[in-house]
Amino acid sequence: MLHSAVLNVMIKAAHRAGRSLKRDLGEVEQLQVSLKGPGNFVTAADRRAEEIVREELSKARPAYVFLGEEGGVREGSDKTHRWIVDPLDGTTNFLHGIPHFAVSIALERNGVIVAGLTYNPANDELFVAERGKGAFLNNQRIRVAARRRLDDAIVGCGLPHYGRGDLRLACHEIIAAQQSFAGLRRYGSAALDLAWVAAGRLDAYWERDLSPWDMAAGLLLVREAGGFASDLGGGEAIFAKCEIAAGNETMHRELIRLLREAGKQASVQAATA
Repeated sequence: MLHSAVLNVMIKAAHRAGRSLKRDLGEVEQLQVSLKGPGNFVTAADRRAEEIVREELSKARPAYVFLGEEGGVREGSDKTHRWIVDPLDGTTNFLHGIPHFAVSIALERNGVIVAGLTYNPANDELFVAERGKGAFLNNQRIRVAARRRLDDAIVGCGLPHYGRGDLRLACHEIIAAQQSFAGLRRYGSAALDLAWVAAGRLDAYWERDLSPWDMAAGLLLVREAGGFASDLGGGEAIFAKCEIAAGNETMHRELIRLLREAGKQASVQAATA
């Protein structure tokens, strides 16, 4: 299929960074048996991937602002455009040699995401979307799942670590989801979770305490695949609140309802503790 010039630039950057990460993944698997461990190596791999992406994007659009997970904001003269990049989403998976991680790149124009991609180099799956043009996986059109029954649905989520996030609230949300859906999954990559919702592999997904680079590309993928994405209250403050809920119309609506009820229960429990 034909892509716009800017999406072709993004794809080239993702493929180049992906090749670097795939080589590094092999090294990580070897380092698992060493005493030193792979942690420092993975940090270097992450930074190297971001520099590759930045270099490729800057060649084509040098004036655009660049926001990367590793390097933060790099200003540009064109303030109306901003790249939002996560060079390695799913770092813990990568650290353990689990082939479920991604390069995620989005382009924001005047505060609106207009192009996005998520690329898993381990299995060569490339999810892309442009505003108003649909969403695709390896050049095949994708749509969110059509399921309407909650007890048929598989839902992705994030789990806060001890000492980070609201564990009480998370427990109530997980219990509510377990009582309503066929199953929960925690894969460890928000970018891929959203891409999988767009492709109909997951029926819905929610997570808190995320950053813009975790969600920007996936947000567009879901919407261009016919789905709904919002903050956990059903509004548009996804980046401001650092949270997202996504799914088809029914799953998204019911997920928001369940999360709202779980939040009420958690508040009551906290007040009586």
